Amino acid sequence: MSAQWTREELKAAVKAYIQMRSDEANGIHFVKKHIYSELASRFGRTEKSFEFRMQNISYVYSLMGREWISGLKPAKNIGSKNAAEIESLISEIEGQNLPEVVEFEAQVISYKSKENLSKPDGVKEPRKTHTQVTSFDRDPKVKAWILVEASGKCECCGSEAPFTTADGEPFIEIHHLRRLADGGSDTITNAVALCPNCHREIHYGMNRSELKKSMYKKLSRLVQE
Repeated sequence: MSAQWTREELKAAVKAYIQMRSDEANGIHFVKKHIYSELASRFGRTEKSFEFRMQNISYVYSLMGREWISGLKPAKNIGSKNAAEIESLISEIEGQNLPEVVEFEAQVISYKSKENLSKPDGVKEPRKTHTQVTSFDRDPKVKAWILVEASGKCECCGSEAPFTTADGEPFIEIHHLRRLADGGSDTITNAVALCPNCHREIHYGMNRSELKKSMYKKLSRLVQE
């Protein structure tokens, strides 16, 4: 079997991953090994190769700032082009056009690992690109209610807003614990007010799952979706 994965193989792996991810979010039982076995029999690869590919997909989700499947720790030894292709397949299968960030972030990580990274020239006139991005209609009353409830403090760490905006408001960000892109609701039972640090950590941090669980324990209004 060729070491190079075809788009058909990648698409089958991503589709299976998305289904497992949906099942996990909805409390539906599944057995990862059975899924790897089915894919292995279809494409002539080992179950282990599909398990590792699933970890690559977890890595792509992590770069997108989204939840990955528990027990499938992100494995980042995947080229930026393959990572970008997986990101594209995720958007295609989910039926969404989300901002493309994976190839750039994977390249950043690759360059950071080089021992002798020379000073870059950069780009004096960056090229513009225009893309269509999926957006979600949100209820402004939900955001307003949560901001009033938070009263200028992060609902995670309890810190005051880091600065005041130009219109005199404390700067606090709204985060949906189950993201809208994952089928989450735009309601006060699924959204929290966070400082920028906690917001980035709950998207990208190593302990983001624990942080998310702590929010459900801390705020009685929240309902896990």
